[in-house]
Amino acid sequence: MTKVAVFSAGSWGTAFALVLADAGNDVVLWARREELAEAIRTRHENADYLPGIQLPETVTATSDPAEALAGAEVVVFATPAQSFRENLTAWAPYLEEDALLVSLMKGVELGTLKRMSEVIAEVTGAGPERIAVVSGPNLAKEIAKREPAASVVACADEEVARRLQRMCHTPAFRPYTSTDVLGCELGGAYKNVVGLAVGMAVGLGFGDNTTASVITRGLAETARLALALGANPMTLMGLAGLGDLVATCSSPLSRNRTFGEKLGKGMTTEEIYASTSQVAEGAKSCASLRALAEANGVDAPIAAHVDDVLAGRLTAFDMMNAFIARDTKAETD
Repeated sequence: MTKVAVFSAGSWGTAFALVLADAGNDVVLWARREELAEAIRTRHENADYLPGIQLPETVTATSDPAEALAGAEVVVFATPAQSFRENLTAWAPYLEEDALLVSLMKGVELGTLKRMSEVIAEVTGAGPERIAVVSGPNLAKEIAKREPAASVVACADEEVARRLQRMCHTPAFRPYTSTDVLGCELGGAYKNVVGLAVGMAVGLGFGDNTTASVITRGLAETARLALALGANPMTLMGLAGLGDLVATCSSPLSRNRTFGEKLGKGMTTEEIYASTSQVAEGAKSCASLRALAEANGVDAPIAAHVDDVLAGRLTAFDMMNAFIARDTKAETD
């Protein structure tokens, strides 16, 4: 059995640990709090994030990063994107020299505008053949319930992508491979911003025509930025692009859509943060994606307007009106 360390024991990290265990791996979850780690070890349940889901016996947990990483051939990261660099810097000394490093995170770092694979490379010095991402329409609760789902495992080294594919292929979880790490990461990060916009439309009481329009224009905006940075356009039409976008924008389980709904109903960003312990990555990464688009000369009205709403410069209602008031043009422009 391959030892895999998963950092950390939130809902998506725990759900993916279950997938890895179902595929025949020996999995250790790192939890920030020892009481949570102990509960997972003794009761095989993460009641804080996935109550009622029984974890396989081959999933254990610890709050000691050195213990979690000792002998781990693969390390999977599922922490909030904006605190990842600081955390990884603390964990890096315990990494095995040739361990594969896998990101489940869907965000862009504030300030540096780095994707998570780039943060991994900078902090650890690992080459692209050791860094991979997993991205797709993967709502944690449904994955943990073993409902059928698919995803993309991307790595610059195709053989490494295939190895990781085998390590997370189960009767309920079907992974595909890709070498387009850039496209997968941008699709995963940008769909959160579009999910916020869709949530605002829902919160305002608008119907399917409005949400479908926002989703479609959001995909176009994502593709413009991805292409400008050199991604494969087919990636954005696949699971890590359109697939993830549809799941995030259509499901009430989506943190980003839910966050957007609350904005649409009049809550402020600060009030929403105070009401939940869950992280909506789009709310944190929106400013970074806007800046990344501007730095590359890409028109990104959804990212720009959502960022303005989050910062309190615009209301959700004004945002929707601003979309309609934009100059008309050909759809392919």
